[in-house]
Amino acid sequence: MEALLCKRLGDPASSFESPIELSRNHPIPELDSPTAVRVKVKATSLNYGTYLQIQGKYQEKHPLPFIPGSDYAGIVDAVGPSVSKFKVGDYVCAFAPVGSYATFIVQDQSQLFEVPKGCDLVAAAGLPIAFVTSHLTLVLLVLGAAGGVGLAAVQIGKICGAVVIAVARGAEKVQLLKSLGVDHVVDLMNQNVTASVKEFLKSRNLKGVDVLYDPVSGNLAKETMKLLNWGAQILVIGFASGEIPIIPTNIILVKARHVTCFLKCLPVSDTYSDASTSNESIALMQQISVANVLNELVNWTVHGFYWGSYIIHQPAILEDSIRELFSWMEKGLITVHVSHTYSLSEANLAFSAIKDRKAMGKVMIVFDDMGNA
Repeated sequence: MEALLCKRLGDPASSFESPIELSRNHPIPELDSPTAVRVKVKATSLNYGTYLQIQGKYQEKHPLPFIPGSDYAGIVDAVGPSVSKFKVGDYVCAFAPVGSYATFIVQDQSQLFEVPKGCDLVAAAGLPIAFVTSHLTLVLLVLGAAGGVGLAAVQIGKICGAVVIAVARGAEKVQLLKSLGVDHVVDLMNQNVTASVKEFLKSRNLKGVDVLYDPVSGNLAKETMKLLNWGAQILVIGFASGEIPIIPTNIILVKARHVTCFLKCLPVSDTYSDASTSNESIALMQQISVANVLNELVNWTVHGFYWGSYIIHQPAILEDSIRELFSWMEKGLITVHVSHTYSLSEANLAFSAIKDRKAMGKVMIVFDDMGNA
């Protein structure tokens, strides 16, 4: 089978001495337990976390060589003798720690989710991380709104009745967001986010932002904290800017805000290279700076929240979420926006699309010669 191997750590977007290599004769994985299921992968998603993982900057480390890749969709190829939930030919999607950048992948039946027949498998492969992450939260102000999780958050926010404010960069992305019914879009190419959002809030007679949905972090996240209401929640989904946020503790003391951290794209320095999930929270807390003096009285609660841990601790919630998302997809309420598709041999181009911020929605690797940039 074909498989993309990460043989050393480095930038997968580079075509010179790339750390990833396409193997065309990799062994097909065997069923490793009575409840194991082998899936023939039809499409798999590129996520910023995978990009960090191949560079060795992700919180979860894997021994070299390994096959990268996380969320995917495909068709059941073989099942173990004790498998009761699926049969050969069923459509499924899943999230895996690694391994989806290959023709076949094996996972336990408990890790798989049924995809309704007739559903586009490329779209289904882009759903698990981006849409489930967003489905488990309520969104008002969305940073990086034209990315995969950003577009998911925008659509789900509208379905849930939120007033959605989106922040993106460039006219094409702004136009896409407006087509989804976003209430207000800030174009960072020519607008100041604080001034633009304040003007919009005033026009709607709104006091402030109740939820900040942040897959970007850095200075942008810090600036938008000025827009939050008393009791607001900050949902830290990832750090696409490459900067771990520095949260001023003087602001933490006053407005009873809740900061929820979705630790799925956390770039970890060498200091925390062996960090477990609990240590990730410690690492994040150690990035919180003591700034100036107290300007206000504010209480914040910082929660560590890792999407993948739902599989272990609350799989029923994850299953209900994916089932509802597919229902919304079948009704046309949500759409997985696929920005670029590539073949496995074009993986460096796929990672370049993420690195260079070219994507509007999901970047996908598609099998069976369906890829085109």
